Amino acid sequence: MANIIYNKFKEYCGDGTIDLDTHTFKCALLDNTHTPSAGYSTFAEVSSAEVSGTGYTAGGETLVNVSWGDDEGTSTFDADDVVWSDSRFTARYAVIYDDTTTTPVDALICMYDLTSDRVVNLGTFTLAFDSEGILKIE
Repeated sequence: MANIIYNKFKEYCGDGTIDLDTHTFKCALLDNTHTPSAGYSTFAEVSSAEVSGTGYTAGGETLVNVSWGDDEGTSTFDADDVVWSDSRFTARYAVIYDDTTTTPVDALICMYDLTSDRVVNLGTFTLAFDSEGILKIE
């Protein structure tokens, strides 16, 4: 599960800014210069720490097979794991954001702390989401 669910995400879901059923979501990787905080609200606020390197495209990867479901009062947001192939970079954090929102642009949803720098040297980097989903709202 996500380590941080951004504060504004909850508001944006409530007021319809973020539509978890129809919008496009992306996963971007950040390096160890990033300082995690639930107070960030847009990707622009964290993008200065985005990784760069072989096999990584600025802005991250689009999430595929996104699902949003409810099971006895617990709502779960999920997608397939994200894979960067033939890559060379170092990542410490991953952020999920809504690539569809325009006001604000690219609203943040949640952040994963990879707990240490993860180095890939011309290999495959996989961000494996928890088997219970990316995040839950209970």
